[in-house]
Amino acid sequence: MLRPLLALSLCSVALPALAQSAPPAPPPAATAPAGPNRLFTGQDLFDLEIATDPQISPDGSKIVYVRRSNDIMTDRARSTLWLIDVASGSQEPLVAGPGNHMSPRWSPDGKRLAYVSTADGGGAQLHVRWMDRGETARITGLPDSPGSIAWSPDGRRIAYILTVPGDGMKLGKPLAKPEGAKWAEPLEVIDKVNYRNDGGGYVKPGFDHIFIVSADGGAPRQLTFGDMHDAGPLAWTPDGKAILFSTIRGKDWERSFNSEVYSLDIDSGAIRPLTTRDGPDGAPVISPDGSRIAYLGFDDARRSYENTELYVMNRDGSGARSLTPGADVSIDSALWAADGRSLLVSYEKSGIARVARVSLDGKLTQLPFELAPAQLDRPYAGGSFTVARGGAIAFTGGSALRPADIHVTTGGNDRRMTRLNEETLGAKSLGQVRRVTAKAPDGREVESWLTTPPGYVAGTRVPLILEIHGGPHTAYGPWFATDNQLYAGAGYAVLSVNPRGSTSYGEDFANLIDKNYPGPDYDDLIASVDAVIAQGVADPDNLFVTGGSGGGVLTTWIVGKTNRFKAAAAQKPVINWISEALTMDNTVFTSRYWFTKLPWEDPMSYWQRSPLSVVGSISTPTLVVVGSEDYRTPVSESEQLYAALQIRGIPTALVKVPGASHGGIAARPSQSAAKAGAILAWFDKYRTKPGGGQ
Repeated sequence: MLRPLLALSLCSVALPALAQSAPPAPPPAATAPAGPNRLFTGQDLFDLEIATDPQISPDGSKIVYVRRSNDIMTDRARSTLWLIDVASGSQEPLVAGPGNHMSPRWSPDGKRLAYVSTADGGGAQLHVRWMDRGETARITGLPDSPGSIAWSPDGRRIAYILTVPGDGMKLGKPLAKPEGAKWAEPLEVIDKVNYRNDGGGYVKPGFDHIFIVSADGGAPRQLTFGDMHDAGPLAWTPDGKAILFSTIRGKDWERSFNSEVYSLDIDSGAIRPLTTRDGPDGAPVISPDGSRIAYLGFDDARRSYENTELYVMNRDGSGARSLTPGADVSIDSALWAADGRSLLVSYEKSGIARVARVSLDGKLTQLPFELAPAQLDRPYAGGSFTVARGGAIAFTGGSALRPADIHVTTGGNDRRMTRLNEETLGAKSLGQVRRVTAKAPDGREVESWLTTPPGYVAGTRVPLILEIHGGPHTAYGPWFATDNQLYAGAGYAVLSVNPRGSTSYGEDFANLIDKNYPGPDYDDLIASVDAVIAQGVADPDNLFVTGGSGGGVLTTWIVGKTNRFKAAAAQKPVINWISEALTMDNTVFTSRYWFTKLPWEDPMSYWQRSPLSVVGSISTPTLVVVGSEDYRTPVSESEQLYAALQIRGIPTALVKVPGASHGGIAARPSQSAAKAGAILAWFDKYRTKPGGGQ
């Protein structure tokens, strides 16, 4: 699928010097705390756990899921595998020893479980566990982590995708190095279009290809070759003779987003395309009888957003047709029902991920439960589910007050199977979340989610933080978010708005900013703030604004258009569309989908939509925050904003999160807490206190 790519404590205080003539006062006697802290704090991030990737067994009797917790000693998330007995509701650790354990997948008969693990202390390897005996075997010794693992229908083999190292371009002949000499590192020669990835760094030479290995172990066999990348998820045909996958092939594959679904014959190695249209196609799943293939994709009209539709075609690629052309939703995932007469799909609606049944005649019937996301810092919509042969569905469910837990539903009966955070969050007074709507100047309704401070009393005005999502083609929903709870615990209301451009409100709403971003989304955000002021919640003299990525773009744009906000924090923004288009990790994306011409062909269109163009009007104290290894909205974007504000004498500071990528800026708990703490410290610096003081 093509998805748009845009998406340290500063609390140290200088103490006054002591007079030389007076000795320092003795420290006060230690006193016991009056009681537990009922507010959610940054320290609490280490106690949170989240459930994700639920995999229900074929017979529906058990669920294996990934349980992520934060290790306070390493300051990193750790993944373990847990097993739930559906009938009794009891759970137990399945693979929880040293290392990280992930990607559990049941064998077709439900007697074994494949998963990826770093249990041996080296790189991630493929393991298989015999569930009846409790014995586990490592079946690969790979140089890199396997991905997209998929069992063959007979359970004898496992397919996966692995990066095959390459040599890369070489220019010139290296000098002869004397024995024992300590020379500088050799030159790095880069010749790829996409030469670095956010979160992965500079790309090492090599290509992703498909392998198979015996489920009992042994030497793997490489099935695909060539100078292009093959992508999952992988789907075996029921007869075990072919594997479906997606890839971009052809001479100009590096400059294309036009992936196709391919069929790989395992015995001969022959590969043939099953789709051919101009637009990304992928995520193939084959019907139980092998006669039909469902997949996701859309016609590429070079707009910034398109709904991803659910398609079905015959096994040979003929008869392709969309099952969701008029649904006006974007399909995120699809699974066949056991009888092959319908599919279960996930999609987002009004900031909430939902599941529906889609029949082969295109009828979409929404199921009565909602998915919860696996993200903690901000309330983005999302979630995952799997289906047993008998129809039971395991899924991630949650709320505005709890992160994702594992649920199971059978016949409309929803049972919550885990309660991972009750001890931590049950003892906390949390900010409550409610829906808010506003009318934009053109009459469109704009939906938001308002988090009020713990114990908020209706009719009381409090400082308001406008928190803007990234993307810009994403959406916020009524989900637990650590950033919002930290802000609320400090006495702020937090407004999470879905302005035009947001997903889950239809394709037309998302494309209201096509070739016009930032633009009229500004009016939606301001109208939403005014609505919360009119409701008597927000203090109009204590308004603050922040947001990351696309939200950082709009934060800077807002303070360049109005001085209503007391302070701002622009997180990982794009500040100059020309420099972003030429330095981001997915090189050809911005100029192709967000503009009509290349930067050197029409530089003024890039400039007019660049927040740098309005920096001369900014008078708001503005903090700038970025990960030091951000390759999506590179560090240079934030540094341009910081430099421009310094040149103009506008109060500013630059916060860099060491080692953090764009998508991983909140990955380490201490840094997530410190980032939120830095923003709060900046806002508190300019917040008007009761009585008029600061």
